[in-house]
Amino acid sequence: MKRRKLIELRKQRKLTQKQVADVLGISEVYVRKIERGDSNPGRDTMLKFQQLYQYDPNELFPDLFFVTIDTKCIN
Repeated sequence: MKRRKLIELRKQRKLTQKQVADVLGISEVYVRKIERGDSNPGRDTMLKFQQLYQYDPNELFPDLFFVTIDTKCIN
């Protein structure tokens, strides 16, 4: 699942994945994986994205904050 908001905000600011990686102090490959949803950022990295884009982490990473209620019971 792509994290569309991350990609949209990066493109609005005319930043490359390499530039984002340099600003955040992480690898370009990691930025690419996070944007594609192949990797989940740790708390510190999530906060770096929040500071860079000035956006709520819930909107940047909706898949990480989506809550489901399991109604099945394990017997």
